[in-house]
Amino acid sequence: MKAESVPVDVGAGGEPASDDPYALRAGDVLEPPSDLKGTVKRLGPGMILSAAVVGSGELITTTSLGAKAGFVLLWLVIASALVKVWVQMELARWTILTGKTALAGYSQVAPKVGRVGWINVLWILMDFAKMLQRGGMIGGTAAAFSILAPIGGGDPLGHTSLTAWTVIVVVSVVGLMYTNRYGLVEKAGFVTVVIFTLSTVALAVGLPWTEFPYGGADLGSGLTLSIPAGTLGFAVAMFGITGVGADEMTTYTYWCLEKGYARWAGPDDGTEARAKRAEGWIRVMRTDALVSWLICTLCTLSFYIIGAAILHRQGLVPEGNEMISTLSRMYTDTLGPWGKYLFLAGTIAVLYSTIIASTASVPRLWTSTLGLLGLLDWKNVTTRQRTIRVLTVVLPPLWAAGYLFIQEPVLMVQAGGIAGGIFLVAVVIAVWRLRATEVAPRFRRNIALNCALVLSSAAIGALGISSVLEVFGLGVGS
Repeated sequence: MKAESVPVDVGAGGEPASDDPYALRAGDVLEPPSDLKGTVKRLGPGMILSAAVVGSGELITTTSLGAKAGFVLLWLVIASALVKVWVQMELARWTILTGKTALAGYSQVAPKVGRVGWINVLWILMDFAKMLQRGGMIGGTAAAFSILAPIGGGDPLGHTSLTAWTVIVVVSVVGLMYTNRYGLVEKAGFVTVVIFTLSTVALAVGLPWTEFPYGGADLGSGLTLSIPAGTLGFAVAMFGITGVGADEMTTYTYWCLEKGYARWAGPDDGTEARAKRAEGWIRVMRTDALVSWLICTLCTLSFYIIGAAILHRQGLVPEGNEMISTLSRMYTDTLGPWGKYLFLAGTIAVLYSTIIASTASVPRLWTSTLGLLGLLDWKNVTTRQRTIRVLTVVLPPLWAAGYLFIQEPVLMVQAGGIAGGIFLVAVVIAVWRLRATEVAPRFRRNIALNCALVLSSAAIGALGISSVLEVFGLGVGS
């Protein structure tokens, strides 16, 4: 793609390039780092992604699956964390090369539905289901706060205290994210994810020296590629929500643009210098994505093992508003009563960071969608920022209202996970289409990455079929 054919969603409507992270202009180009130290300094989007992933998926769905199934589905946890990152990196590579957002790419995939593509319509439908998931995260955070410091003098999980803490959580998140600053989102994700990852991995590794030990036989039983009857719903939701989900893949392209990977590569002027810059920033992006993958994998495995070793053996499955109290048993049963407070503090950190990531990303996605529908000018920075701020104020209260009405965080998170699993298939279709039409052959020559993408796509296709069957009650064990 030449400089004169910069895509329609790239540009600033006349504003200076420094005001628009989505603009590709020759004056913003920057040579990629050539050493590890320089690469580390340019990481960041993956940490926001980790903050978005670690919360509901790992803490709630993965632990609940371990509590329900025991060690037998350990293989699925590993597969879920492993296969999706390759699709994520392929989509992000296309973004760096073209300067386009994922939603803009989806709109190019036929058949069209008005001004957008069918995948955009599917994204809109998925996001309504995801509202339940985000409500579940807000509810889990509110419940943790309420147990620590109940409001109203009654039951910590009663209506009064939960409602009060839900309002506090929503107001604080909206206040924090209202400025829409990328740097703030990145720093918040980094601090909370590092703290909770270290504490969770330490607990999982230390279990063999407690009254809830596990050994090689337990781990081996989890690698038999079987799905016990009655666990398929949890399994499909976990596959859809743990690791990098479809919505996180989509959002990752926006964070890569705002970080600067595409802007520093510059518009495609057809020169060898630009191609080499793009290759360098793609290498940085892959490192960023793999660091995020490592964090998510460690957390996923740790939470599943903890749930299987502690909760499953006691017949405890997190449900309803008692979810947080049940999950806290992972800590109190091994560390004593004080472990409850450690768990609650960690729960608040990881779920709150996930809510922050969602509050930062979802308004961007909806603003982008409104632009594609022709309802606003995405290229105009002022209009874009104003719309994002309005949605930052409006959306979190809607998510919270869903929780206060349903008050079933686990089921709400599962609903979002199944919807995300179905949407993953559409993302794979888009990735292959965009790769074939807009990624030059020189960027598609890595045989190992191509094989990983093929295997990843096949696994996600199988997930999509299972998800659809589960929705219609036709799944295995239904």
